[in-house]
Amino acid sequence: MCKVASGCVASHAIVQKGLLMVIRLVSSAFEPGHTIPARHTCDGEDVSPPLRWEHVPSNAISLALICDDPDAPAGTWTHWLIYDIPPEIDTLAEGIPTDGTLPFGARQGTNSFGRIGYGGPCPPRGSSHRYFFTLYALNRRLDLPSGAIKATVQSALEGHVVGEGQLMGVYQRR
Repeated sequence: MCKVASGCVASHAIVQKGLLMVIRLVSSAFEPGHTIPARHTCDGEDVSPPLRWEHVPSNAISLALICDDPDAPAGTWTHWLIYDIPPEIDTLAEGIPTDGTLPFGARQGTNSFGRIGYGGPCPPRGSSHRYFFTLYALNRRLDLPSGAIKATVQSALEGHVVGEGQLMGVYQRR
């Protein structure tokens, strides 16, 4: 099942990582390991990048996405928490609104900036940081209220992850 305006891509062989299914997570805005465009950062419009995925396990009940910067000076900085994404969704368009509840039923948590929704890369000038977008397939809905913090989301994920995918981009302010 796929909900993409341009149609579906033929299914590829599913890869297993231990007992977890590996989800392929990509963005049309940047290649894995490459620079996240300024448009998606505090130096630009600060809008969320477009994301697309495939190979979600058939037993997934919901999806959750966490975007973190482990290179932040004060420790890991959370840029985005979105959870209870319906499993038939396979795309997040660019510029997801910063509403607590989204039209397709997903909810967004509070990032490390203290705001609900996406907050783009904004590292100190001169240092390059890595940004990990991790998508989790879950065997249940989290049913957390909008605005949950990362610790709450992570605690709710424990023991319920049936698949996972990751996309890493970098950003450096000059």
